[in-house]
Amino acid sequence: MAAPPDIKPHVDAIMTALTNAGLVVGDGGVPPATSIPATGIYVALYFDPGQSLPESLADQRTDFALSFQVTCVGPTPEKCRWATQKTRLALHAPLAVAGRTSWRPEELGGPPIQRDDDVSPPVYYLPVQYRLQSTS
Repeated sequence: MAAPPDIKPHVDAIMTALTNAGLVVGDGGVPPATSIPATGIYVALYFDPGQSLPESLADQRTDFALSFQVTCVGPTPEKCRWATQKTRLALHAPLAVAGRTSWRPEELGGPPIQRDDDVSPPVYYLPVQYRLQSTS
């Protein structure tokens, strides 16, 4: 029996796609303050553990589904939406997941843009859910 699919190549593919799009990315939260650009725009990624799925009735668990949230942040609603559109463009094409064949990430939506007044100065954020699936 083969080992279950690994989450790391999937996370790496998502991080690479967003970074290559010119976005500053934090894994599991806000990126380090020293890496946030003067524009104040960044994205924070949050991953679930993923799910190994059977490819057939033989129960070969080679398919993999990973849900994740991209929280786009900006100092104004417009800049927050700009980061959201950059994210959407970066995740539009199939991602290169090492050793796997992947579907295009599926955008699942999210709540409306919100303002965070708990930080100074306030920022706007927009969390968008996605799912990435792959097979061996």
